[in-house]
Amino acid sequence: MLDVLGKSTSINVRKVLWLCQVLGLDYRHLGAAGSPSGDAAALQSRNPNGLVPVIRDGDFVLWESNSICRYLASRAQRHDLLPQEPQARAQVEQWMDWQATDLNTAWRYVFMSRVRQHPLYTDDAAAETSLTQWTRLMQQLDQQLAGTGAYVTGPVFTLADIVLGLSTQRWLMTPGEKPDLPAVQAWFVRLAGHAGFDQHCRNGIA
Repeated sequence: MLDVLGKSTSINVRKVLWLCQVLGLDYRHLGAAGSPSGDAAALQSRNPNGLVPVIRDGDFVLWESNSICRYLASRAQRHDLLPQEPQARAQVEQWMDWQATDLNTAWRYVFMSRVRQHPLYTDDAAAETSLTQWTRLMQQLDQQLAGTGAYVTGPVFTLADIVLGLSTQRWLMTPGEKPDLPAVQAWFVRLAGHAGFDQHCRNGIA
């Protein structure tokens, strides 16, 4: 049994949960309502950063969401999700890393301000700056998708689509003036055909 720790309010936990659905894995989600808190606390103690998600696969414990996704796809030998060929794999990982660094940094302030309404994020000018930076990056994603005409790295659904699909869900739900991104919108509809999309992406908790 694979254990996944972390509340589904975390976008990084939702990456892992969505992938588990895509892979059809038998797993136990700890850290959610009704989950055994003792197991969750014990598992979280295995991450020196004190962050989620964390997985336990037998005696093996792993943290960092993108590393977990790569591990699970490799374990399942799903080379469609994470190619073996070095250049194709590097393209998938490039977009995954872009989501975890550039994109996450850009949207953090406006999302925390306008969706989470966090008391430490009340500067509307800073929120607008954040939205502007986020918009520029989403336009970059739109250009990429217009070029592929299908998924982030080409004709096949990969791990890059999972992580960027979740970021796009946040883009769509965050208040503010945003341009139409036709390629992103068409791709987001395309994602609906994949297992776990409704539960962990479209209808996932912010």
